[in-house]
Amino acid sequence: MKKGKVVLVGTGFVGMSMAYSMLNRGGVNELILIDIDKDKTIGEEMDLSHGLPFAPRKMVIKAGDYEDCKDAQIVVITAGIAQKPGQTRLELAQTNTKIMKSITESIMASGFNGIIIVASNPVDLMTYVVAKVSGLPKNQVFGSGTVLDTARLRYLMADYLKISSKNIHAYIMGEHGDSSFVPWDHAYVGCKKIKDVMKDNNHPMNVLDKIHHGVINAAYEIINKKRATYYGIGMALSRLVKAVLDNENSILTVSTYLQNGEYGQDDIYIGVPAVINSKGVRELLTLNLTQQEQEKLDKSCKLIKQMRIDSIDKIIENQ
Repeated sequence: MKKGKVVLVGTGFVGMSMAYSMLNRGGVNELILIDIDKDKTIGEEMDLSHGLPFAPRKMVIKAGDYEDCKDAQIVVITAGIAQKPGQTRLELAQTNTKIMKSITESIMASGFNGIIIVASNPVDLMTYVVAKVSGLPKNQVFGSGTVLDTARLRYLMADYLKISSKNIHAYIMGEHGDSSFVPWDHAYVGCKKIKDVMKDNNHPMNVLDKIHHGVINAAYEIINKKRATYYGIGMALSRLVKAVLDNENSILTVSTYLQNGEYGQDDIYIGVPAVINSKGVRELLTLNLTQQEQEKLDKSCKLIKQMRIDSIDKIIENQ
């Protein structure tokens, strides 16, 4: 395995936003780009490479193929179709499951045994598909989960409180979607509980609900105004890659596999706080949820499992 070698599958807006972020940040030794559109991939290789003289560190960038996954430390999957007007999430999931299955089989055929990070939507379901098809240990496969949702939450809270977002410690949990929630009892500004900060500064408590609502609506608003979201998730993926490459043991809300009854769930990928290092998911950071929060998580998990039962499992097994 080559340390610092990253393969990106999917050179659309999200994938290339991640690649551009990594080029500016440094820390990746080799970046391989894979896409069904070969000409676009070569064009992206050229365009990124022309920025290397301004980059903080040397980086090899090239258009490649699945054989290049063999000795990679990380493979990031951003490929898949975007949700079309009038298309249900189940229909989107069915189409992207077939794509994920094909991509994962191609990755594993190379002999790959590193970390796979999934960003394709619906991300919790697609991470499950990749884990199932790859056969890799579950800690080596995780999704972007609610990492971006959490970043949006911290940005909005910081903006409201006029505090640096780096001192906002709060998480979005659950599905990367409308059924996500914030465990407010575990939200802090510095080392002070957010609820106490709101109370002591005479901020109305319903602002917290408005901020969460703003997080949920953010993607819809951005898509409505510019058709797609990609810079935020690109930065989030770059952050996840760095956490693995640098063996950080950082706490991030990735789409993680629950298998031993954590949060009362089993055999499902869902967004929860987890410790990420060079091995992937080292461990979960299990929070004590209120009854209402637990019900919201249960609802998230139920939605995901129902979609799986409706057809995803059949596609994985039969196609």
